[in-house]
Amino acid sequence: MWCQQLPLSNLCMSVMCSPRDLMPSTLEGQITMEKTPSYFVTNSAPKRIHSMARDIKLIIVVRNPVTRAISDYTQTLSKKPEIPTFEVLAFKNRTLGLIDASWSALRIGIYALHLESWLQYFPLAQMHFVSGERLIVDPAGEMAKVQDFLGLKRIVTDKHFYFNKTKGFPCLKKPEDSSTPRCLGKSKGRTHPRIEPDVIWRLHKFYKPFNMMFYQMTGQNFHWELDDRQ
Repeated sequence: MWCQQLPLSNLCMSVMCSPRDLMPSTLEGQITMEKTPSYFVTNSAPKRIHSMARDIKLIIVVRNPVTRAISDYTQTLSKKPEIPTFEVLAFKNRTLGLIDASWSALRIGIYALHLESWLQYFPLAQMHFVSGERLIVDPAGEMAKVQDFLGLKRIVTDKHFYFNKTKGFPCLKKPEDSSTPRCLGKSKGRTHPRIEPDVIWRLHKFYKPFNMMFYQMTGQNFHWELDDRQ
């Protein structure tokens, strides 16, 4: 999630310290932004951010929760190769098909649940949802929507991106100079482990009602069910 100002920080211990004190100086006409993936799924975040800046604009990037869960597991596996397989962690009882929704890799993808907490403090008009899938295939198009949402001139366009086949993601470049394009770090774009098709199918079934609820809440259809078996 991206925010225009820094939410309250645990590092701010003095009564004389404010969240804005932790940010760089901003000139008139500039926007201060901050990003932390965990905000969206942290229960205390909406209230704390609202108490600091209730007119803040919020940008949330979401992707197919099944793909997101596998990516989450892949990241953890790279640091802890001894962890159980994805299939083991995903189920309370695989024979009965009982998904373990308490596993953080799966719980994070229940977007409707997390969004409910934010809607208690912020109207939908102050939120913008970016499709992670569209961000890969059409980064300029998604960035155009972000710039519109923030009330900015459309400066970032197609000429600022090129697709890196090795990473499988677009990279950012500055057409006006010859500097090295900025690509995602080595922790991104890792090859996912093979997950058994039946497990993926069960996860799609598990997420489907939550996805439908999320579509209804946001007014956007992210088409995550297109590859779901009937």
